[in-house]
Amino acid sequence: MAAIPVLSVQELVKQPIITIPQHYVRLDQQPPTVPHGGRPFPTIPIIDMHQLVYGKDFDLQLHKLHSACKDGGFFQLVNHGVDSTVMEKVKQEVEGFYKLPLEEKMKYKIREGEVEGYGSIEREDGKFDWADRLYMITNPILLRKPHLFLELPSSLRNTLESYILELQSLAMKLLSLMAKALEIDEKKMIEYFEDGMHKDGCWFPVTILPNALVVNVGDILE
Repeated sequence: MAAIPVLSVQELVKQPIITIPQHYVRLDQQPPTVPHGGRPFPTIPIIDMHQLVYGKDFDLQLHKLHSACKDGGFFQLVNHGVDSTVMEKVKQEVEGFYKLPLEEKMKYKIREGEVEGYGSIEREDGKFDWADRLYMITNPILLRKPHLFLELPSSLRNTLESYILELQSLAMKLLSLMAKALEIDEKKMIEYFEDGMHKDGCWFPVTILPNALVVNVGDILE
């Protein structure tokens, strides 16, 4: 892995550039997928966590979860119990981080040979993503990099801690329900997601419901 480019994407777009730097140009990407016959894009399933846990027809709700995991690999989780105030505060705090001056954000820059930190990493083809990111492992705690999470602005760090705790609790409940729904072993589960395409060999946009959590089954099981 190489170090991040001299300028972040955020800083780059502030300049009057005419062409995109070549280390961001990727010509091997699939073109946007257009539905056959002009049909609308498919929608991903919506799973109501409250109905799943407390609803009267558990078998029906579990079947919906089973279908969502088996057929698509993605679903939106609503009524999940994660405090909406915490979710909104996370968005505001993260947005605030990206608005910090570049010199402040560079305190958390990706170090050579690592992937965690602020900036962008070089892909296998020598290209960089057209995005800046702040990526770090937050759990288990022993894997946290001391120069990243613990050094974040206190407001952001405390908000993330609250959010992480809520998601941990939700994830344990969800994984337990997924295990009941799928009734398959680990090898079978891996087969569903090993090609990385998720749904019928094509990509499609997702319209996210307010306060919903989009669950990527492959990621959550990883």
